Amino acid sequence: MMIRFLLVAAFLFSLNIINAQVKVNEESPIGLMLTKYMDINESRNTVDGWRIQVMAKTDRRAIENAKESFIQNFPGVSVDWIHSKPYYRLRAGAFQTRLEAIQMLQELKKEYPGAFPVKDNISKQELMAVR
Repeated sequence: MMIRFLLVAAFLFSLNIINAQVKVNEESPIGLMLTKYMDINESRNTVDGWRIQVMAKTDRRAIENAKESFIQNFPGVSVDWIHSKPYYRLRAGAFQTRLEAIQMLQELKKEYPGAFPVKDNISKQELMAVR
């Protein structure tokens, strides 16, 4: 009987703890900083994301030919090259997470065994188009 009473009391006590509310008081400058930080992030046109680097070469024509071949082999996957001296880099896809990029990488590795995921800034519009 005593054990039952203790169990009921413990249960009622735990309900009281669960229903407790927490009140956070923040200083005014901190609230202003948080608001400014959110405004800056919302105004950015790009987000941190991932692409797959298919290849890198110093010959621009070779990259353009590889891009055409990629488009034929993987229609529907966005692909473009960038120039970062001395290399032209062929990059594919636009992924929000590394895991999404790795899933696509498994398909691309059959044709491009040297491909690997890279961090990149991706436009919000491009990410929305992929979804």
